[in-house]
Amino acid sequence: MNTKMDEPQDIDEYIEQFPDDVQEILKKIRRIIRDAAPDATEKISYKMPTFYLNGNLVHFAAFKSHIGFYPTPSGISSFENELAPYKRAKGSVRFPLDKPIPYNLIDRIVRFRVEENLKKL
Repeated sequence: MNTKMDEPQDIDEYIEQFPDDVQEILKKIRRIIRDAAPDATEKISYKMPTFYLNGNLVHFAAFKSHIGFYPTPSGISSFENELAPYKRAKGSVRFPLDKPIPYNLIDRIVRFRVEENLKKL
């Protein structure tokens, strides 16, 4: 993978920088987020794909051996048991590329984050 990526202007450009197999994973994650958060806007923030809905909703990014998913600390702590098999930090989780990506879990976390952000209104 290209470790010295040019800063992408949008999510399409971001995804295009990766090998085909990783692109497919990123495209599927993007679709899941769009379906779960149809009113969210897309942008690049912190050099990674970001969905915004009354504040940052989630970010995601590809790395050499994993997909990073960033649903804020509440998105991690609220799904702690299901995220237990994965390396995680306060606001992030790593999904290894050599294991199945838990797309259903990503969907549920995004829906949780949508509800959380809408309560800020």
